[in-house]
Formats: sequence, C-alpha cells, structure tokens
Amino acid sequence: MSDGGIYASFFVPSRRLRVAAAALAATCLFVVCRIAGSAEPDGVTTRWGPDPAAHRQVVDRGISYLLERGQADDGSFSGEMGIGVTALAVAALLQNGKTPDDPAVRAGLAFLEKHVQPDGGIYFPGTYYKNYETSIAMMCLHRADGERYRQVIEKAERFVKGIQWDESEDQTLADTAYGGAGYGRHRRPDLSNTAFLVEALRSIGRGPDDPAIQKALVFVSRCQNLETEHNTTPFAAKNPDGGFYYTPAADGESMAGQTPTGGLRSYASMTYAGLKSMIYAGLTADDPRVKAAKEWIAKHYDLESNPGLGQQGLYYYYHTFAKTMHVLGEPAFVDAAGRSHDWRAELFEALRKRQRADGSWVNEADRWMEGDPNLVTAYCLMALSYCRPTE
Repeated sequence: MSDGGIYASFFVPSRRLRVAAAALAATCLFVVCRIAGSAEPDGVTTRWGPDPAAHRQVVDRGISYLLERGQADDGSFSGEMGIGVTALAVAALLQNGKTPDDPAVRAGLAFLEKHVQPDGGIYFPGTYYKNYETSIAMMCLHRADGERYRQVIEKAERFVKGIQWDESEDQTLADTAYGGAGYGRHRRPDLSNTAFLVEALRSIGRGPDDPAIQKALVFVSRCQNLETEHNTTPFAAKNPDGGFYYTPAADGESMAGQTPTGGLRSYASMTYAGLKSMIYAGLTADDPRVKAAKEWIAKHYDLESNPGLGQQGLYYYYHTFAKTMHVLGEPAFVDAAGRSHDWRAELFEALRKRQRADGSWVNEADRWMEGDPNLVTAYCLMALSYCRPTE
C-alpha cells in the first residue's frame, strides 16, 4: 500500500470536506426517511451521482473513441490480444445505450461468433485466457440477445464449468485450488478468473445455488485474509485484515507481496472482486466474511489509487469497484472515519479527470495490458454505466 493511498482520504481540502459533509447529511436524511416509511420527505428529491449532462458528455466521448479509432475492419478491438477486449468493449457499448443493430456492435458480435470453438469455449486458439475470454463473451452475448445466442451461451457455460478446478480436475474440497477458475490445467486458479466465472454465470441467470457458484465460493472464501471455518489456510491468520489477495493455491500469491510474517497482503481490486463474488454466491450482510470485506473497504476507500498496488491495475479496479458498489445497493458508502461518499459522483470525477483529449483512457503504469486504450476505455465505459445519476 502506498502511503498516498492511505493518507489521501484523511487530509483533504476544505471543499472536499464540505462535499463530504453534504453527502453525510443527505445520507442521514435518506436513512431517516426510510425508517419513517418513505423514500424522501415531501418536496425533497435526493440525487445520487454526477450531473447528468456531464456524465453523458464523458460517456459520449469514450464511445466516440471506440467507434472512430478503436475498432478494426474485422469488428475487433485490439484483436491481436485475443477476443477479451472486443467482448468487453462491445458489452460496454451495449451497457451505455448502443443496440445490437448498431453497426459497430453488430461487427463486434460477428467477430466473437467467429471464435466459438468446437469445445463450446469462445476464445482465440492457443490462448492462455480461455476462462476470461469465454466468461466475458458470455456476458456480452447475453446482453446483446440472450435468446438469439442461447445455444452458444449454453455450450460456453458447460465449457467454463468444465475447466473449473473441482473433481473433474482431480481436486478435492481439501485442496486450496478447489472451486477456482484459472488459466488451465497446468496453472493454478486465481480470484480474478474466478470472479469473472461467477459473474458470467449470474449474468445468464444462474442463481446462488448453482453448484459451480457454490464451488467458487469455497475458493473465494480461501482468498480472504479471515480465519473462519470456511478458511483454514495458513495465510489467513498471518494477515487477518479481512481483505482479499490473488490466490491461496500453489503456495499462495498476492500481487501486493507478503507481510514480514509471510502473510499475503490484501489489495483493493481483489477485495472488491471477492466481495462481489460472495454476494453473487448468496452471502448476506450479516455474514462475517461480508462484514470483514466491507470493513477493509471502509478503511481503504480511495479513488486516487488501487489501494495496495498504487497505480497498477487502476482501471480494472475502477471497473470492479463500480460493479461491487452497485451490487451492494447503497447510494452512499460510509468509510471507517465516518465520512459518507456519493460513490457514483466520486468515481465519475476520478474518471472524468483522467480522460484524454481523444476521449480514451490509458494507464501509464502499464501492467495487465492497461497500456492498451481500447481495454482501458472499455473498463471506464463499463464503470460509467454504473455511475448514472439516480433520483
């Protein structure tokens, strides 16, 4: 964790303090009215999120970049990197108002269709990212037209479930890899792959009781720095802060490194991914795992960095932050210091100030392909779709 990521939320200019105070007052008013049985007092409307016109402008500029400069003649976005960027970009366009009949969307969908494999997966031959690419493609195709792509999606579902690390991969419940998704039989599973698997299954209508989702919950629980009956790995007790890391399998790994005692450091992008996956798997607010994850987030709430990794993976973090806050369903999030955050408005401002003149976004800390403007712009447009102002 970079010191700036921790302390920036404590030492803020007076204007931000005034904004935080206003947000806190609005949240209190919201809660009081809920208790009283009404959404808001007579004659008062609470808006959460950014100014609608400003939001639309930023979104339109991002869309224009993808349509005018991001898409290749074959319908792909950064096709040399596989189909994942295309699937994410098309999904982002759909989630921001484009329809399946839009020429760019239609071309992108056609590109995905060309990469449906005989085994049911949707991926580039020879790729290491079969689970990622298939999971994102499933979400994209279902959003475009679930009925039209029903058979393709059903085969893809069987494929991703078939490569999940479980009994079919000679894993037992005692194995730390059990329930996870990863890069294939010879590479250990990880929380990022597993979170995409769970989200893909939920996006096509599978409920928390789906066996694959419950298996995934076993793995996700073991990625948390929280010792419970669900997590008896040696890492949990070494850094019991409630956050999440990359994987407990194959001797464990955290992209944020280790503590002096050998614990695996938690970081934000995986903590949000873990919390989101737990909610999708049916855990409720009173579950100790959910409580601990929310407490970690409250202590490390920050939109200037990816807490634990600084600027690395920042836009993956923004994308995951937005989805997780949306799933939590809270109009404002209260941090550990008691400050209330209109997370939609704050995330929007973080994205707006980072948008480049051509409408795109890119991460100068180029790790995990975030030097690619198509990928990062898709992440941002997806995040912005959850930032829409609401009343």
